Amino acid sequence: MKSNIRKIGNSKGIIIPQTFLKECFIEEEVSIEVKDNRIIISAPEDEKRKGWEKAFKEMADNGDDRLVIPDLFNDEEITDWTW
Repeated sequence: MKSNIRKIGNSKGIIIPQTFLKECFIEEEVSIEVKDNRIIISAPEDEKRKGWEKAFKEMADNGDDRLVIPDLFNDEEITDWTW
């Protein structure tokens, strides 16, 4: 698909079809970068959990992924629980 470049104030822009945005899960914000003379527009990465996968893998490799508090305590009786 081709699109014309339009003047927007002191800048220039293009119109991106809504179907393209929906397919890429883009709603309000985009990430833009230039790579090999191409402009790449993508959905921004979720910064909240960025790096978690790598950190969890390192924890598992180092044996640091043990539970700090056990699921059940030794003196705990499940039969005493009220549901």
